Amino acid sequence: MLKALLFFTVFYVVNELHLPLQTGIPAVAPGNILFVLILIAMRGKPEILDSSVKGMLREPLFYFFAALVFSFLVSEIRSTERFMEDLTFLKNGLFYPLFYFLYLRCRQDEKTTRQLIIWIMVIAAVAGLEGLREGLDYGFGKYNAFRRASGPFGADWHNANRAGVFYAMFMPMFLGLALFLRGPGSVKWRLAAVGGCVLLAGGTLATYSRQSYFLVLLSFTLLLLRKSIIVAAIVGVTLVSLAGYLPDSVFQRVEETQQQDNKAHGEVDTSTASRWEIWAGAMSMLRAHPIGVGFHKFSFEIGNFAPAYRGFDAHNFYVLTLAESGPQGLLTLLLVIYTLFRLANYIRRNAPPDDPETRALALGFTVATICMAMGGIYGTPTLEGAVMTPYWALCGLLERYVHLKTQSGRSTEAEGVTYEPSMAERFPLAAHIMPGRRKA
Repeated sequence: MLKALLFFTVFYVVNELHLPLQTGIPAVAPGNILFVLILIAMRGKPEILDSSVKGMLREPLFYFFAALVFSFLVSEIRSTERFMEDLTFLKNGLFYPLFYFLYLRCRQDEKTTRQLIIWIMVIAAVAGLEGLREGLDYGFGKYNAFRRASGPFGADWHNANRAGVFYAMFMPMFLGLALFLRGPGSVKWRLAAVGGCVLLAGGTLATYSRQSYFLVLLSFTLLLLRKSIIVAAIVGVTLVSLAGYLPDSVFQRVEETQQQDNKAHGEVDTSTASRWEIWAGAMSMLRAHPIGVGFHKFSFEIGNFAPAYRGFDAHNFYVLTLAESGPQGLLTLLLVIYTLFRLANYIRRNAPPDDPETRALALGFTVATICMAMGGIYGTPTLEGAVMTPYWALCGLLERYVHLKTQSGRSTEAEGVTYEPSMAERFPLAAHIMPGRRKA
């Protein structure tokens, strides 16, 4: 029962749009119920993970939670007009990172932990397939801002950027396996990883998210350079030569980043320029409210500082956190990001040298964390449950997986120690011949 819940819950949270269930309880979603059911199913189950393992993200996440709660209190002191809406957003902000703790302490053995890691990658690949299918349905002829794929993350184009960040975030996991997995039986897994790369690349193209295009290219660059400079050069030349086969709509979208005015002076497109103006308004908001304007208040307040963008999102999670939660909120967020890189470093350093799969996963996770952190620069997906839950769960599972491998390695070493038998054990009759040396 516990194993089934662990597999189903992370799948459900990503695909909640396609599984519209209702609890009938205000501010309580089916994902919350599933989380509680997992905790109940864990009761009485033995935990093989060492009790000294507290989780590297434990304190940074708690500090971040404290900053969000303080920001919520500031928000409600200023206005309780949207209390239930604010409370629901706070609940979601606190809830989804808890999947890190849930899967870190999921009571599963090493084999099942590995299966859960693979399952999360399967979920990501299926999400990429859905985005690719939407792109094919829309057609790749001419770019249309209202015909962008959102995959399982939205019913229309509004969530295309968040879908793009999700695809870019999980691309390195597949790419790491495709590049670094080796040994007997690795061919089928590497082919499966290549298939995952194709699906996620197709989904990314269909989102028309320029940020995601950059993150995917960054992932390829970093992992190829880690593999070999020569391989990176060969693949780079190959990709450039194949670029001409990409849909015209993709080139059209990228070229919109810079337009030419009548005086032949370069100017950024309207979408990019609007972000800068919103961010400038956010800085004015911070000057007016030094400890933050309050949780979930940005879109309601930005019109007072940038009237043309009334009701707009910040389009940058770091700016959003600074404006709503103040400098203290941003510091706790940066502490979480820093600790995520420490976790990635720990997984890389402690992956067994004779285990290429774990080492490939560790390298992929490192670059995935870079993409996650950079995904907040031009968007605000960091508190989105469908986008981030698989990542938080993957953090816990990889940390658990490496700890279990370390424990099993110590156990194997302990079992391999042999002791030379004593003289009395080897020659029991010697005690009668030399009574004075009975203890030899």
